[in-house]
Amino acid sequence: MPRPIRARIDGSALRHNYGVAKHRAAGAKAWAVVKANGYGHGLLRVAGALGDLADGFALLDLEEAVALREAGINQPILLLEGFFDAADLAACAEYDLTPAVHRRDQLDMLRVGALPRRLPIYLKLNTGMNRLGFTPAQLPAVHKELAASTAVGQVTLMTHFADADGGRGVDWQLAHFSRIEQGWPAASSPAVSLANSAAILRHPHTARGWVRPGIMLYGGSPFAGEPASGLGLRPVMTLESRVLAVQEIAPGERVGYGGTFVARRPTRVGVVACGYADGYPRHAPGGTPILVDGARTATVGRVSMDMLACDLTDLPQCGVGSRVVLWGEGLPADEVAAAAGTISYELFCALAPRVPVQVGTPP
Repeated sequence: MPRPIRARIDGSALRHNYGVAKHRAAGAKAWAVVKANGYGHGLLRVAGALGDLADGFALLDLEEAVALREAGINQPILLLEGFFDAADLAACAEYDLTPAVHRRDQLDMLRVGALPRRLPIYLKLNTGMNRLGFTPAQLPAVHKELAASTAVGQVTLMTHFADADGGRGVDWQLAHFSRIEQGWPAASSPAVSLANSAAILRHPHTARGWVRPGIMLYGGSPFAGEPASGLGLRPVMTLESRVLAVQEIAPGERVGYGGTFVARRPTRVGVVACGYADGYPRHAPGGTPILVDGARTATVGRVSMDMLACDLTDLPQCGVGSRVVLWGEGLPADEVAAAAGTISYELFCALAPRVPVQVGTPP
């Protein structure tokens, strides 16, 4: 038999969450953000589950975009970081891809690229996040370049919110964006793309043009302390395994590398087939929540490469072979991530290639 760990991907939950994004962003189209291998859920798996429901797909890697096209995806595809070299432009034209443009030299590459047709672009504006994008001071030269370009088709203005999930909110960046939009040459009439998951859910006035739901598609909450279920979202990935062995230890005995857990009472310790080589965070402390046969308990001791331990003392019905949920159905990934001092995005993206993946609703 194979090792009992596996990840289940619930396509119906993915479609449901996309529907929540569309409902919250009424009137807007929605890019399904599938970067980072579909946030660890599998690029083609996610695209296949969404199918024609998605208005378009957004990602980073040119090869992944080509893979979507070759898998039969016909919807628009957005390259969120654009192209990295002039040689990429031929593929953008051949496969009908829309690149983001965030640097002047990318415009230069477009101008001299001798493409067979005009490419639509997403022009990235830096409204305060200070990662990618043109500043207001650079825009007069950009306007001039675009007006003279025979390589650029429709222009969509895009920005990214730095604190849509936090106290500063979005209005300070939205004010910068509005000034840029109002100063845009009227004849151009650019479309816009502003809202990420947090903005879709908390700042619906930003949900114009095309929105870009990411973590919410996968059933994660973009807000610390606010569960995804309260936002109407369902978990897509359930990481599950089995109890391999049970140890009975006396008060004062220790568990695992370094002996960081010391029993204070007679303790039943369940050993689970899951470790950091499977993608479970090594830094998750003892006390991180876990489900065993549907009952809630907690980890004990350090996570090792292939195993972790949990407390079964108050779960006498559980033993070797008991089903364990590390995160997912019945145990939100956000809660596990918070206990480990990280975010659900990292848990999903860290799922190791050695973990088998099955598509289907968890039992």
